[in-house]
Amino acid sequence: MTVTIIVGGFWGDEGKGKIISYIAYSENPAIIARSGVGTNAGHTVVFEGKKYGLRMIPSGFTSKKSRLLIGAGVLVDPDIFLKEIEETGCKDRIAIDYQAGVIESQHKEIDQKDKHFSKKIGSTGTGCGPANQDRAKRTLRLAKEFPQLEPYLTDVSTEINEAIEAGKNVVLEGTQGTMLSLFHGTYPFVTSKDVSAPQICSDVGIGPTKVDEVIIVFKAFMTRVGEGPMPGTLSEEEMEKRGWVEHGTVTGRARRSAPIDFDVARKAVRLNGATQIALTKLDIIFPEVAGAKSADKLSKESLEFISEIEKETGVPVTFVGTGPEAEALIDLREEKL
Repeated sequence: MTVTIIVGGFWGDEGKGKIISYIAYSENPAIIARSGVGTNAGHTVVFEGKKYGLRMIPSGFTSKKSRLLIGAGVLVDPDIFLKEIEETGCKDRIAIDYQAGVIESQHKEIDQKDKHFSKKIGSTGTGCGPANQDRAKRTLRLAKEFPQLEPYLTDVSTEINEAIEAGKNVVLEGTQGTMLSLFHGTYPFVTSKDVSAPQICSDVGIGPTKVDEVIIVFKAFMTRVGEGPMPGTLSEEEMEKRGWVEHGTVTGRARRSAPIDFDVARKAVRLNGATQIALTKLDIIFPEVAGAKSADKLSKESLEFISEIEKETGVPVTFVGTGPEAEALIDLREEKL
């Protein structure tokens, strides 16, 4: 039995959806539970030739055998939730905690019109910040108050803890990135709550002693969408030259890029208690490894890059992403470099 947390190490967009979807379809854990803020986080999953941009449904839907849960700490947008159920075909195996907060139209309006949210902070406009304001005031309506969500309600904490006690495997899916944490990130340019591994436990209702592994996801370069600092940010010209131009899953806004800053990486490892690193988009830095599915296909330069990350962080790299597809991944738990 293992309980595994998967958490982002930078400012989001690290490729968590890819890592989660791979573990889901290759290992079929009993439960995959989503934590995080809400619909302001988008996970891109490319699986069996189809691309999904998910904002509510756990990226682990790629396992047809796993129970999919959304924790009490997550904000739910009913329209997006129901739409993604149809897109992913997971109606019979997904549930929301009855105490999850609900984003309503007024929250989106405030998020989009308020200059502090939309201009200074660079909010996604999805209503998450204002909804969490209402939660802090104890006025936010909960999932159990909405008839359209009634068929999907459960006690997520009870389900997960019972699965753990029965010796079953559980994956806890983080959203955003550690440097967007309300408490530990680049305040005030952060999201509206903590998003590190301890908060992931709280979001789904388990104690920290239940966790066995924390996989932190680092992209081979850092990116950030919205406002706020990021050390080493490159010029647009340099980003184009390197091929590091990306756009956000939720907003479509251009992301800023920078080489990995190891002070940031070490802080993220420390805050999350990371035991493993999943390194994504190695193929962007080293095009010669694109699509590689075994360690013997990695170039000397890419292996040196991986070794540097391990040396600087003190944590082993156990997964390497070599392309956008969930299947384009090297599982180093089974191989030696």
